[in-house]
Amino acid sequence: MSFNSFSEFIAMGGHGIYVWLSYGLGLVILAANWLVPKVSRDRLLTEQKRRLRREEEAR
Repeated sequence: MSFNSFSEFIAMGGHGIYVWLSYGLGLVILAANWLVPKVSRDRLLTEQKRRLRREEEAR
């Protein structure tokens, strides 16, 4: 499929809204798949450091 102009490319023959929403949703899902485990890991490490500090102070 060839396009004569950038606006035709964006319109995707009348299906642009579906195409670009699909790309956007895909990027959001990829970002969430990267961000959620990172945040969870950071939270877990912070909790573990606090727990270790409390155990050291209790001795």
